Amino acid sequence: MSRIGNAPVALPPKVEVTVGNGEISVKGPLGTLTQAVAATVLIERNGESLVFRAANEEAGAMQGTMRALVANMVKGVTQGFEKRLTLVGVGFRAQAAGDRVNLSLGFSHPVVHVAPKGVKIETPQQTEIVVKGADKQQVGQVAAEIRAYRPPEPYKGKGVRYADEYVKIKETKKK
Repeated sequence: MSRIGNAPVALPPKVEVTVGNGEISVKGPLGTLTQAVAATVLIERNGESLVFRAANEEAGAMQGTMRALVANMVKGVTQGFEKRLTLVGVGFRAQAAGDRVNLSLGFSHPVVHVAPKGVKIETPQQTEIVVKGADKQQVGQVAAEIRAYRPPEPYKGKGVRYADEYVKIKETKKK
């Protein structure tokens, strides 16, 4: 029995939900998101909320997963999601230009990352990157791709890291 799956998802007034043809579509002020629905999960609209039910006892985990995905979709089309990245290192800079972000990460060449449709990249400061969007999975993936260009190294802590990430600094080798 899924505890998360039993909690209903509240629908704000500006959100429209359509269920059918094996998928669910959520439309709100920040856009429209669609997700394939597992065949073992039944979705029912109950007033201003969605209720998820498992078709059989083995589908409890999928019930919780579907409920969490739909709750993230509802939050995404109303408030949106954001990930903050910080550049740590001498000369490390970022500059957003449209759907691209130009990164100077200590390589001999600049790195240009192109954001997919639905994701917006901002640079409030030269050493800070903010990735915003309605789709939580897509925002997290873009942030991970930018971080992967130069992950933080454990001796000086230089690199691209999440704003709330803690990098444990190792001690150098002793003679």
